[in-house]
Amino acid sequence: MSKNDNDDHRHGHRERLKARFRKGGLNALADYELLELQLMTAIPRRDVKPLAKELIKVFGSYAEVISAQPERLMEISGVGDNVVTTLKLAEAAAQKLAEGAVLEKPVIGNWQALLNYCSTQIAYKKNEQFRVLFLDRQNRLISDEKMQEGTVDHTPVYPREIIKRALELGSTAIILVHNHPSGDPTPSRDDIEMTRKIQEAGQRLGVALHDHLIISKGGHNSFKSMNLI
Repeated sequence: MSKNDNDDHRHGHRERLKARFRKGGLNALADYELLELQLMTAIPRRDVKPLAKELIKVFGSYAEVISAQPERLMEISGVGDNVVTTLKLAEAAAQKLAEGAVLEKPVIGNWQALLNYCSTQIAYKKNEQFRVLFLDRQNRLISDEKMQEGTVDHTPVYPREIIKRALELGSTAIILVHNHPSGDPTPSRDDIEMTRKIQEAGQRLGVALHDHLIISKGGHNSFKSMNLI
């Protein structure tokens, strides 16, 4: 096959893939095909299907690819600055879309949107992050702040700092959120004890603890649903 024939074949494949996406949306494409569509913009003159498949093979899923650290992505042959920028832009777009569904809106009555938001933020992080969602009297999200970041299985948390920040923001209620990089969202004994201390500190100063969510790529758990608070 000549170079022109190769170019025509690649162009035809790309156009067919774009047409399938326009007609059927997300459900019309496999993970590697969605990734392939994005890689086309970063590498316009090369067949990117093999690279898309390799990225899925290494990281596991589309979500894990776009959430991967840039330095890990750069370890893959064929990945350069343009590819990393394209992938991290996709991650940022997903986070912004999820944020728009919850920011300055009552979160208690829109629980699925809240879970989606939390998942896009931290489900695929390699280290534990502890975040606090600060709510106003109407349970609207006024701020989402990363309070601590730790290792793969431990994050130091300081209850007094959390309640102090709530008072600074004028927040009357909080939702705790942290991730388990292991993929298992089961709360540990330390998670339960730390949550109790934060709840007690908040009660003394009029800051209610609505819930504590543990987020992982394997699912999520709610302390309230588990009757732990």
